[in-house]
Amino acid sequence: MKTNSGFTLIEVLIAMLVLAVGLLGLAGLQATSLKNNQSAYNRSQATQLAYDLADRMRANIAGKARYTAILASSATAKANCLTTTGCTPADLAENDLFEWNSAVSNNLPGGIGTIASPAANMFTITITWDEDRDGNDLNNHHFQTSFRL
Repeated sequence: MKTNSGFTLIEVLIAMLVLAVGLLGLAGLQATSLKNNQSAYNRSQATQLAYDLADRMRANIAGKARYTAILASSATAKANCLTTTGCTPADLAENDLFEWNSAVSNNLPGGIGTIASPAANMFTITITWDEDRDGNDLNNHHFQTSFRL
């Protein structure tokens, strides 16, 4: 028995080391899972916001030219568009762009939305956001959709 002294202590230390490595791996897996879950959430928000503007444009066919005539970031709120009376299609388009731009910047980190019309009755909505929130434009994610009115 005297030749085996301290052997159990070494076994316990090795078991603790294996357990610690396993727990560190589990913590890394959890961190990666949270990061990917946030990325999926941001992408679904961008998708929903892009389709929201497309639906707003479909509801306001008469003002479709106004959606690309002004930048979404420079649109202003139109108080007369809170009701259906006294709101022209151009005013409704500008109000839609103001509300949409506010939603993009509030729901996505560093979110910026643009709309372009590369061809007649064809529109492209692009939403860009800073996924890792580091301020580096090289790592920005984007969602883009095109549709015809």
